[in-house]
Amino acid sequence: MKWLDHLEEIFITALIGVATLIIFIAVVHRYASGLPLGAFQDFLLSIHMSWAQELCIILFVWMAKFGAAYGVRQGIHVGVDVLVNRLNPDNRRRMTTVALSAGILFTGIVAILGARMVWENGLAYVALNALGMDAGSHYEGPTTPDLEWPTWIVYLAVPLGSSLMSFRFMQVLANFWRTGDLPHHDHGHVEGLDDVEPFPIVEQKP
Repeated sequence: MKWLDHLEEIFITALIGVATLIIFIAVVHRYASGLPLGAFQDFLLSIHMSWAQELCIILFVWMAKFGAAYGVRQGIHVGVDVLVNRLNPDNRRRMTTVALSAGILFTGIVAILGARMVWENGLAYVALNALGMDAGSHYEGPTTPDLEWPTWIVYLAVPLGSSLMSFRFMQVLANFWRTGDLPHHDHGHVEGLDDVEPFPIVEQKP
């Protein structure tokens, strides 16, 4: 599943990059609009950036949901394992299995409930109409205040991110059964730093 790992990383990186760029542009626009720049100031004031905050919030919501799945894969999430580490190997294995299974169950339930929410919040109306079917009691659904996007697009992060997170818990559990190891993230490690040769020590002659 290396392709999924790369796709996940690219997607999260793109979300961070786009959000950062939008925030930068919005801040520059806000301060530049207050400067006495004549006709250029009038041009800046004609540009409405009220949508930037809403879009960044949406990007951060998606980033948080998919970042949580990435955290499961990398072992970044904080866990209290003081009690588990005091158990003998067999009981430790059982407790870890129960904990990971609970993660699979919880995120799976959130994914199912999230999918139902998205479906009833406007996706059903769009999908059924696109297929030429009667939408029945399904309605178009609300839109966001500034961008006027259908809110089901925003809420889609919940079932998709939770489904991926549940799948990551399954991967971790399968690997734990196979090898007995759990993913562990060293916060002091910098990617690629170990591959760089250290600077040579030059001895100074007296």
